[in-house]
Amino acid sequence: MTDIFSAAHFRDDNAAREYLQTILWPEGPICPHCGVVNHAYATKKPGVFRCAEAECRKDFTVTMRTVMERSKIALHKWLQAFHLMCSSKKGISAHQLHRTLDIGYEAAWFMCHRIREAMRDGGLAPLGGGGGIVEADETYFGNVPEAKRPTKTTSGRPFTKKGKTGPSGKRAIVSLVERGGRVRSFHPATADGETVAKIVRENIERETRLHTDESRLYVKVGAEFVAHETINHAAKEYARGDVTTNTVEGYFSIFKRGMRGVYQHCGEKHLHRYLAEYDFRFNHRTKLGFNDGERAALAVKGASGKRLTYRGPDKA
Repeated sequence: MTDIFSAAHFRDDNAAREYLQTILWPEGPICPHCGVVNHAYATKKPGVFRCAEAECRKDFTVTMRTVMERSKIALHKWLQAFHLMCSSKKGISAHQLHRTLDIGYEAAWFMCHRIREAMRDGGLAPLGGGGGIVEADETYFGNVPEAKRPTKTTSGRPFTKKGKTGPSGKRAIVSLVERGGRVRSFHPATADGETVAKIVRENIERETRLHTDESRLYVKVGAEFVAHETINHAAKEYARGDVTTNTVEGYFSIFKRGMRGVYQHCGEKHLHRYLAEYDFRFNHRTKLGFNDGERAALAVKGASGKRLTYRGPDKA
């Protein structure tokens, strides 16, 4: 093991459990059954608490109602996995994780998706506002099965090459990046004008300067903002003063390099989780004042109240 795993909670389950209690229970044990805070006592079983409320009196642990619930993987290995996924700029594959942590590949694969679920942000607060800048753009990644590919463009015209090349055969991704701040990414079924406008409208404050490329997807919805400024990539224009989409293009670059170089394959039903992973690391990057340890602690905190189970043998 390298020095990054020298801390006790990376090597010992009891220390790992105490670390999790510090992160998830800063004000004392929280009963997941009735929600009462700091009214429980430790039982003779290590890590097991019993609610002291007369109407409850149920046992619980710090991992209950989290992505780690009922896992047979050692807690200290869970924390190592959180740290590795949060400190690797382009991600870490399940194969690499299973070799590093000395666990089975299926366990590592399941662990990765659970951690991505912990990284997922509800994203209720709109981006921008106060004259700030939000860059919006769409990209396409991963092949769509030929039977599901559209035969017409978003404007209703037939594809000139029958939809066998270009974005028609790939999965759409729409990302919104607050200049100097956060990113929010989506995987819509199709990136047509109505769908993209709905995403932009619901996630960006109206008092925002909207920056996009020359795509007609943003023309109508752009009129609803304080300003809609565009860059003409077709004319090889990439910046005009502070008008640019370079930030969101840079995010797409990190995402695609990681997906192609690290993960290599992603089933469509899991694409939104990979986007959540890349969004999380971008939103807690070093430039915004977060280090690897703080980033991992925030991901662990996000594990609370979430579960992720898979019932079928199909894994992608």
